[in-house]
Formats: sequence, C-alpha cells, structure tokens
Amino acid sequence: MARMGAPCGRRLPLAALLLCALLLQPDTAGAWKQHAPRLRVAYKDLLKSNSSRLLLSSGDGLGFQALLLDEDRAWLMVGAKNHIFLLHLDHPGREPEKIFWPASREQVEHCRLAGKDVETECANFIRLLQPYNSSHVFACGTGSYQPVCAFVQLGARGKGALMRLVTHSLQSGRGRCPYSPRQPFTALLVDGELYSGTSSDFMGSSAAFFRTWVRGAEQSYIRTEQNQDHWLHEPAFVGAFAIPDTYNPHDDKVYVFFRETALEAGQWDRRHIHARVARVCKNDVGGKRSLINRWSTFLKARLVCSIPGPQGTQTHFDQLEDVFLLRTRDPQNPLIFGLFTVSSGVFSGSAVCVYSMAAIRAAFSGPFAHKEGFDYRWVEYKGRVPYPRPGMCPSETYDPLLRSTKDFPDEVISFVRSHQLMWEPVQPQGRQPVLVRVNVPYRLRRLLVHRLETESRHYDVLFLGTDEGKVLKVGLASGTEVINLEEISVSKAPSPILDMKLSPKRQELLVSSTQGLFQLALYRCELYGKTCTDCCLARDPYCTWDGKTCAPHQLTEKRRARCQDVLKPDVLSQCQDTAEGTAVATEKLVFGVEKNSTFLECLARSPQTTIRWLAWRGEGSGLSEIRTGGHFAVLEQGLLIRQLGREDAGTYECQAVERSFSRPLTRYSLRVIQHEAMEVPPYRRSKGVEGPRMDPRALGAPGTSLDTYCNALWHQERQRQKAWHQKWQHRSPESKSGRVRRQPQAL
Repeated sequence: MARMGAPCGRRLPLAALLLCALLLQPDTAGAWKQHAPRLRVAYKDLLKSNSSRLLLSSGDGLGFQALLLDEDRAWLMVGAKNHIFLLHLDHPGREPEKIFWPASREQVEHCRLAGKDVETECANFIRLLQPYNSSHVFACGTGSYQPVCAFVQLGARGKGALMRLVTHSLQSGRGRCPYSPRQPFTALLVDGELYSGTSSDFMGSSAAFFRTWVRGAEQSYIRTEQNQDHWLHEPAFVGAFAIPDTYNPHDDKVYVFFRETALEAGQWDRRHIHARVARVCKNDVGGKRSLINRWSTFLKARLVCSIPGPQGTQTHFDQLEDVFLLRTRDPQNPLIFGLFTVSSGVFSGSAVCVYSMAAIRAAFSGPFAHKEGFDYRWVEYKGRVPYPRPGMCPSETYDPLLRSTKDFPDEVISFVRSHQLMWEPVQPQGRQPVLVRVNVPYRLRRLLVHRLETESRHYDVLFLGTDEGKVLKVGLASGTEVINLEEISVSKAPSPILDMKLSPKRQELLVSSTQGLFQLALYRCELYGKTCTDCCLARDPYCTWDGKTCAPHQLTEKRRARCQDVLKPDVLSQCQDTAEGTAVATEKLVFGVEKNSTFLECLARSPQTTIRWLAWRGEGSGLSEIRTGGHFAVLEQGLLIRQLGREDAGTYECQAVERSFSRPLTRYSLRVIQHEAMEVPPYRRSKGVEGPRMDPRALGAPGTSLDTYCNALWHQERQRQKAWHQKWQHRSPESKSGRVRRQPQAL
C-alpha cells in the first residue's frame, strides 16, 4: 500500500497522484493538518493517576456490547454473553445485580450444526437495551442465532432484588435484534414502538428497517420493501433518532443512519459504499392497496464527508462507523456528528463531519433521483412530483384532509415505491471535516460529544474510541479549531472499543471493550504540568489553575476560575501574577572544538510545542534566531552545529513557543576551543619536562590547548591524592580505626 508520506514523484496510481496534488494545495492544507495529543497516557500511567477503574472483567468472552445509563438513578445496565448486569455507580464496591439468560440447549445445538462457533457465536449475546418506562427495560439477545426479546423489571430501592427477567414477556426478536453477535445494527424505542435496522434472516444476507410494537402482536409491523435494492442494498445500520420537524407531533420523524452499497455509483463501480441518512414518519402505517405493512414515507439521501481538492476533486470518507446526536436548545435542530473511515490502496484514515438538520431537511425537500435513458443512468428527476409531496407526514400542518398514510393517493404511493433516493447529497458544515486522522496505526470506531458552555461561546469535546483500545480526547473550539488533548490507553492489551457512554453529572466516561468495562474520568489535570502556563496552554475545559496546581474545574461552580475560558488565546495575561513569564533559564557552560560538531540538547514538554533557538554571538552582535541551514540543524531533540567555527562562540537559548507565548527552557554558553590547541605542545616532545600547572577553569582562554587542560587536571588530581596520603600517614594508629586491636602477649 502506498503511504501518504511517499514522494509524489514516484509512479503511483491515479488516486494516489490526485491525493498528492490535494495535499500540496494550500487551501486544503488546514483540513489535513494533524497534531500530536498533548498527553499520551499509557495504561500504567493511567493507573497511577487514579482516574480509571475496572468495573467488570470480560472473562469467558463476555463482550460488553450494550450499555444503558440512567444518571438520575445512578445505575448502568450492561448486556453481555448470556448475562445482564446492573451496576450501582454511587456504590462502586457493591456487587452488581446479575441476570443469567442463556440460550436453550436446543438452540445451541442447532447453531453448532449450522457451522457456527460454539464459544463466540452460539450463545445469547445481549445486544439491545432500551428504556420502556421507569420500571422496565426492553432487552433483546441473539439467542444462539434465534433472536429473543423480553422485559427486564427494575424494582424499587430497598425492596429486594433490583432487577429480574420477566419470563412471561419472552417473544421473538426477529426484526428487532441481529442473529449474529458481530453484525452492525441499530434500535430505538419510542412511545412503545421499536425502530430497528437489522438483518432479517439466519445468513444475514437480507436487512431491513423495521417498526414493531413491543407489547403488541408479532404480525403488527412496518418494514422496508424486500428484495428491492433501490430501497436498501447491503445496508449496515449505525444509529437512529427521533427528531421533531415542527411543533405538531404528527410531523415527527425518525432518522436512521447507515451505509450501503450505492447503486448510483455506476455499473463499473458496483461495490462503492455511500453513507446515508433516511427518514420515516412516526405515524406511517403503510399504504391501503399497495405498500401494505411497508413504509410509505421512506426516503434516503447521501451523507457526504470529504475534503475538497484542486479542479473539483474530492477525497471521500464514505464508511459511516458511528453517529452522535447533540441536543441543542432548539429540539428541532440538533447537530449530527458522523464518524467516517476510508480504506483503499492509497491510504486509510478517519474523519468527523458535523451536519445541521437544516441541511438534511433541505436534501429531503430537493429533487429526487431516478434512472433514465437506454442505459438507465441515475439522473435528477425533472418530471411532475405528485401531491402531497412524497415523504410528507399526514397532518394538519400540510393538509387537514390527510389523517393517515392510507389516505395518500395511489400516484403518491406509486412514486414512493420507486423513488426513495434524493438527488442532492447532504453536505457537512464548512463542507469539510472538523477532524481528520490519516496514516495512523488505528481507526476510529466510536464517537461521543460533550458540549460545554463558556462565558460567550460553546466548546465541544469529542471522545473517540479506536480499534486498538485507545480513547482520544479532542476539543473543538469555535467549531473549527482542533485541540488534541489526550490519547489514553484504556486497557493493558490492545482491544477494540465496543461502546461508550458519557456521564456529565459524574464527569466520567464508561467504556466497554473485549477486555472489560472501564470507568474513566474525563480529566487528568495534574499530568499537564506544575505551572500555570502548562495548565492554561493545555486548554482542557475540565481543568483550571487554582493558584497552586492544575486542578479539575467543577463546571457547576459559578466562581471565575483562572484560564476557565479555553478560547482565550492570551496565556500571559492569565498567568501575569506568576513569575513564569519573566523566568530566565539557568545558563550551562559547554565547550566545543573548532571544526568538530557540537549538540545542544533541548526537549519540548509537549508535542504541541514549537522549539525556537536564539543566539548572541560576539560582542556587539544583536539577538538572532537560528534556523536549519548551513552548518546549523534544528532537530526535535536540540540544536546540532556542524563544523564549529570560532564565530559560533556565544550564548544560545532554547525557547518553547505555543500560541504566540514563549518561555525559555534552557540556555548554553558555548566556548570554542581553537583547532591549533589540539596539537601536541612542545613540552610533551621534550622528555622529562613537566607541563605547566594551571587552573583548569582557565579552559577556553586564548592560547589554551585541550592537552594543556587535561594535563592540568591530571596534575591537580595527583596533588590531591598525594596530600591525602601524607595526611593518612601522620595519623596515629588509634585514629586510623575505630577499633584498637590488642596485640597478643608473648608466651
């Protein structure tokens, strides 16, 4: 695979050449810009910080795939292999409640005979946990490739067991839960109705988007049309959300996000994957004479997450992996954060794009796509669109006479049956990703967003789970500036992150992986540094300088904390009452030999810091900045001076520069030993002549050779040893030892 770091002049595929041209464009360089995280927290360092705790160990391949958090009642429900756990977050030492819910022996045997693995597939993997009401949770498991669902009852506190399986509520999970423990799916329980995107057969070859009544008859369902690729073509469902369109509840819709093989990509590119957003009306009951028990308001549009390049080229991230709905003050207009990946022969990477509901609704209000011509190419539909517009919900908002989808005219139903795809795609905010990760040893798989409000603006913190067991903590300031805060190794061994839940109330992140279930604090402030500038330059909204240390900032406090506003760029003014801004680095005396190389070490405290070298060389010379060039080389570890000259003698200062704020790290006073001084002096050529005795501190003075200095050191050390030996000889025998040896008397 050609790497992005390969020279663009090599013979590469066309896609690679386009990518190289894209990277060279100054207009798009910012979109590809990547910075190392300020902190890389290894697992052992995470344990030392006391900011992580193992809640459940994934013994016997439990695989905690489903998490349900109730912050008000302080519990976390966990779906695992043959088990459901209930953890009490306010009492971490308390033993978790547990339900043992295995598949029957007959189901396991049937699964084994079908060629499935007994340990990793032939069990009841709990994959769906949805709140039904204050006392019940609707749960579904794979049932050893025979999906099954039931209600879990939650008892009142202090009244016996807090959790039990309602056995008489057992029902089929087909169309609600996948058969396989690894197949992607999504589910949402709203008003007693379960919306689910999942496979509908044993082989997993057929998938659909369903709505079923969890307390109704099994035959009561609505689904997408079967065996119609223009409805759904090999979909992988990612997420579903109920979002109101107007103040009339009859206009409410459910939006589902997925990826699928795109038919419109062309006959020569049939395997191209596109990310999609689809929607249905909550009051959709299907058609009257056609589309019976089928969605009559199902429409879908493409989600675009790409980086624009020269001449209209685009680098697309099409593999939708996860989606997060960020609620705002306007319930009709939340923000959609999508996590995308791409993998090809050119490069692999991940990106996060943000979409507004206005852009999504605009795509569904735009033109439809359809096939036309002798070669059935996908083009924009320019014919007459029937009334009411396909995809519209029956409500008083548009037509008081339409009380149900069964009242839709036949031409509307006929049009919907063959026109699900919208022509215009949904573009992200800014028409490019807010975060890109390419050419890294991991892929992003899970996404959570926590919005924090500052004095005047908001600040979004992204928590990203990788396929190697890491959690990335990234800040988005003003919606565009990326602040890489932490890269945390959650578990001891690399393992994919399966699910994550955010607890803003407890300032915790709950992370499940194949290694176990972990409780992770949102901050590790003390690791940023021990100074005000270190704390404020980190720009972590969960941390603040309290006058002594970098400490957690309680977001509920109304007091004004130093560097609370992470958007404020002037760190010097925030730490103006400290001595850090005027600190002077301790000067170190170093020596170099003319015509040789000398290295001045200087290490940055943070990967986000830029190192700058300043020099004062010679009397009367001004301050100058040292850059790579000539016989100077500015390296990550320090400054290398090749072919040292006499004119290079002087003072060199290494400064850390970040966000227009600079501070000295170290200072060197470099003295240059002349090349002639390395020659053998005349007195060494004459046998028996003792060299000069001099003060070794005179090294570097004009006319002083290195050999003279070494000889002076040798003479000084010899004199010191001689004086010590004479002093020892003049001591009395009693003083030479703390114990007087008694001489034996003569016999």
